[in-house]
Amino acid sequence: MVEIGCIELENLVPTKKTFHCYLNPETKVSEKALEVHGYTDDFLSKQIKFIEIADKFLDFINGKRLVIHNAEFDLSHLNNELNLIGKSKIKNEVVDTLALARDKYPGSPINLDALCKRYSIDNTKRTKHTALIDCDLLAKVYINLLDQKEPRLDFKNSENSAQDKSDKNILYFKKVITPSEDELKKHKEYLNNNLKKNYFN
Repeated sequence: MVEIGCIELENLVPTKKTFHCYLNPETKVSEKALEVHGYTDDFLSKQIKFIEIADKFLDFINGKRLVIHNAEFDLSHLNNELNLIGKSKIKNEVVDTLALARDKYPGSPINLDALCKRYSIDNTKRTKHTALIDCDLLAKVYINLLDQKEPRLDFKNSENSAQDKSDKNILYFKKVITPSEDELKKHKEYLNNNLKKNYFN
């Protein structure tokens, strides 16, 4: 494990709170891994070790739902590192966006790049597998995965007021209306009268 990155969402909009660090894996980086993230042995050897930031990381995610693309893979590595330093496994509620995408688009490519393309999300900054960039892209993908009509958020305006976020950032919004008791009663009477008239007489 060579890098950890997290961004916090509030009401599906990124806050300014992030957690990010490079890690010294205390082992040589394979050529395959180097192709993925681009971090050399020389660079990583100068970084902190996981045990030095574990508590801060656990504090950051404490009580929060975790949204992860391919959660089983990431959590297996995180929990292994935690086990090595005598700490408990992560027990947070987890949303696996890979599973969400697989259910929604069976048979289609569902890696992060493919989902960005599907939702017209700009991923040109993603030249390597880097944590914070991936977090930002995944946040946008996750919001789109939650709704079939693909609500789009303007993440550049996340510093605006809550009202502005509601009015401007969310371009698609489902309005939920709860009928009154009187309306429910009249609707029931209407159904009873018309169903009998149309189908049983």
